[in-house]
Amino acid sequence: MAAPTSNDLICFTNCFLPQEDGSLIEKDLWIDERRGVILDAQRTFFLRKERPSTIIDLGGNVLSPGFIDIQINGGFGFDFSVYEGDDQTYRDGLKLVAEKIVETGVTALVPTIITQETTLYPKLLDLLRPWSPPHAAHLLGWHAEGPFLQMSKRGAHSPALIISASEGFKTFESIYSPENLVDAEDWLMSGDTVHNTVGVRIITAAPEVEGVMEAINEASKRGICFNIGHSMATTDIATAAVRNGARCITHLFNAMPQLHHRDPSIIGLLGASPYLSPSSSSTFLPFPSAIISALNASMHSLPITKEPSIDHISEALDEIKTPPQTPMLLAEQALRKALLPTGKSTASPGSAAITAIPLGGGQSSESKLKKDLTTIPFDRPFYEIIVDGIHSHPNSVRLAYSAHPDGCILITDAMKILDPHLKDGVHDWRDGRRLYKEGDALYVEGTTTLAGSVVTLDKCVRNFVRYTGCSIGQAIKCATYNPAKCLNIEDKKGTLRAGADADLAVLDHQGNVLSTWVKGKMVWARK
Repeated sequence: MAAPTSNDLICFTNCFLPQEDGSLIEKDLWIDERRGVILDAQRTFFLRKERPSTIIDLGGNVLSPGFIDIQINGGFGFDFSVYEGDDQTYRDGLKLVAEKIVETGVTALVPTIITQETTLYPKLLDLLRPWSPPHAAHLLGWHAEGPFLQMSKRGAHSPALIISASEGFKTFESIYSPENLVDAEDWLMSGDTVHNTVGVRIITAAPEVEGVMEAINEASKRGICFNIGHSMATTDIATAAVRNGARCITHLFNAMPQLHHRDPSIIGLLGASPYLSPSSSSTFLPFPSAIISALNASMHSLPITKEPSIDHISEALDEIKTPPQTPMLLAEQALRKALLPTGKSTASPGSAAITAIPLGGGQSSESKLKKDLTTIPFDRPFYEIIVDGIHSHPNSVRLAYSAHPDGCILITDAMKILDPHLKDGVHDWRDGRRLYKEGDALYVEGTTTLAGSVVTLDKCVRNFVRYTGCSIGQAIKCATYNPAKCLNIEDKKGTLRAGADADLAVLDHQGNVLSTWVKGKMVWARK
């Protein structure tokens, strides 16, 4: 008797499915293995009058969307920021990372490059166009972290390569190349990108740097996700950046001012009101040169801690010490005090500060005040967070998540040495230097200098549950749906809705990865 033919339909049964609200429900999931998409089971049965020929019993485990890492610097010996002159060698490195990383439940990633020589950007960003190697994670596009950063919060970025955007978005085009910054549809259609490919572009920059603020809006209109990072921005400036189109905060708590109760700065965006004062409704105007000069002057007067002889090591940790109340705040306050009449608002032109209302004797009624404060809606940005227990204390992780759970995105910000099988001990790095690995921490050999992250995203999920007390479903949301929504790809990635790509990770209830599926095919399974 002939064996029954397959109809390319697979039914996962006896499993729990994470929902977009962070809950888990016990339900079957149907996918089309040939097309690599998730199906609406009822509609498919109604139209095709047949059931899946393949039934997979998951034994009560969790069937999650595949994880998405939107900030990763490399892995398995390959560094996304290093181009040695050969395109094929670089693409082989990309393919290696995409093939290996599925073991950690990651089915899509955004390769991140740190500040480069300006001549390298056009080449690297072109090589980082969306690509889906066979039996591997999707390479979604690129994340350019730099070169428009605040010098005092540069982290591992070379100071000689950090620049301002003196001509606004034109400077961005001159650095990244116009072809890499065209409208999203034109970008995806150019080159040899496969039809219906999901592609993303992310830029991390400091909004207080000359020319950056005016570039945010144009970049956002072209479908580029703009991140605030490596910045000394005040609350006013950070809020104005979000209103201008900035969508996310790069590695929260790292390479930014500490939380201060009078000026919570970038971190304070997590606690922002859903409404702003109408006084901030005008379009942001670039900062006067006097404020920039005041900032530069205050920077020069800061006591700078002498850096170790080996610098530019850890992307997020190797930063110059600065006081909690930022120099930008001090510079602005000094300038405003000198220039503005007593009693006037001290908000920057077009900034998003909530204007102070005088107590007593005011002409505004209670209803007028309420109307003013609820006129302009404000959406808080998403924020990336590295949950390795090193870059951010568990209490800080819980604090951030408690303030803004729907904006939380787990990332690794991992280095080229990332490899879940790498044993503790001394390992070669680059330029003749070696690293000492101890758990998820990396140190320059013979020192206590941290050298970046080697945590995997599945471990971040497990850590997140322990640090915050959230459910496994809520932690999964921060590694799937939230990053997809931030990048406006939640119809295809990070979800189990019908029509989405069948990129899946089977997990036990502790968050350990049991198998990984990409476009409906199993690409890795625990032995």
